[in-house]
Amino acid sequence: MEYRAVFRCIAGCHGDHAVMQPIYRCPTCGDLLEVVHDLDALRHRSAPAWMQLFDQRYKRTVWPYGSAVWGKKEWVCPELADDNIVSMDEGGTNLLWAERFGREIGVDDLWIKLCGNSHTGSFKDLGMTVLVSVVRQMMRSGRTLQAVACASTGDTSAALAAYAAAAAIPALVILPRGKVSEAQLLQPLANGATVLALDTDFDGCMAIVQRLAEEERIYLANSMNSLRLEGQKTVAVEIVQQFDWEVPDVLVIPGGNLGNVSALGAGLDLMEALGLTRKRPKIVVAQAAKANPLYLAYQQDWRFEPVHAEPTQASAIQIGNPVSIKKAIRTLQRYDGVVEQASETELADAAARADLTGMFNCPHTGVALAALVKLRDRGQIAKTDRVVVISTANGLKFTDFKRAYHARTLADVEPAHARRAIDLPNDYAAVCDAVDRAASQTSLHPVS
Repeated sequence: MEYRAVFRCIAGCHGDHAVMQPIYRCPTCGDLLEVVHDLDALRHRSAPAWMQLFDQRYKRTVWPYGSAVWGKKEWVCPELADDNIVSMDEGGTNLLWAERFGREIGVDDLWIKLCGNSHTGSFKDLGMTVLVSVVRQMMRSGRTLQAVACASTGDTSAALAAYAAAAAIPALVILPRGKVSEAQLLQPLANGATVLALDTDFDGCMAIVQRLAEEERIYLANSMNSLRLEGQKTVAVEIVQQFDWEVPDVLVIPGGNLGNVSALGAGLDLMEALGLTRKRPKIVVAQAAKANPLYLAYQQDWRFEPVHAEPTQASAIQIGNPVSIKKAIRTLQRYDGVVEQASETELADAAARADLTGMFNCPHTGVALAALVKLRDRGQIAKTDRVVVISTANGLKFTDFKRAYHARTLADVEPAHARRAIDLPNDYAAVCDAVDRAASQTSLHPVS
């Protein structure tokens, strides 16, 4: 059976566009595009047969299907030749049962999808393997491109630089100067990308890179390019697969440029359309209060207006005019959507509180955890719900955030869970006294 996918306008304009061409918006109305698959062809294989195929491939060694993205190749980019795929074994990340933290906040069945346990430390690898692989196929077919390029608050640039380096494709990264962590800045530099640090915010960087794309000087690697979302949608499929093809009750997603929201919705839609699932989860999007345009739209019956995003510790979602806003709202309307926000103190304390139960969370995951706590306290999430929080990046990329929290120097944050090392003399008795004091603290007692 021959499978195919095309770009179509999200507003419904007539016409299909090949995924192997550099096009990002509808040529008729200027709206965003989305990837649409031939469902009739995909339905020639039954739902149980798809499940069996994906389970047989999952984390195995046959190229390229061991990747959790390319193990679902027919649902992602079926026209891509295997020898053009640029993969670093992305996906297949841990679905962590957060038993202790869940018990503390009153959610019995809480799971954290650790998308940051990936090659460059974030979920962006899932989309970038698709985009860079398509660029490689286009270039090998004779298309001339100067570079692949993105505007970034950190994680996108790291993923683009790594995958482009592996494919020997020039990469251009445009960052807002002084608004990404040191680790996030070092990643694209180390992988050989040309990094431009502009005196603006992410939205300003995005305006520049879109202009470059319109003039066809570069191939755009941001999430307004729907190829990225095809890789990211496999997170939804993988979560259901990891639950033996059962759908959770609630998905909580940190929201910035909002591509991940529509991506996970697309994965859920495809499973339902092909009969693998019959249940829809509630989707919750969590935003930082200092960059909350979707939250404000939710409060105003989905009437969206861009905002000026203020500096936030959740720097990767410091976005006031998200490109994928229409797609995200459409997804939330289909999935009983809720949007919640978190202040700087709420997100930092939620990350630290969860860390005390064995995690090591990035600030963006802190936003999602804080939103979860607020919704649980209000009864909008039930104690018995199976809840999955999407952790988008590895906490090790944000050690400056962690250090400042425990040093009590984070702006706009009064830390409730700050801790410090205890300085002692080289004296056995002093050590014993410290051990006794630590053992007396209830938080350190073993939990039965």
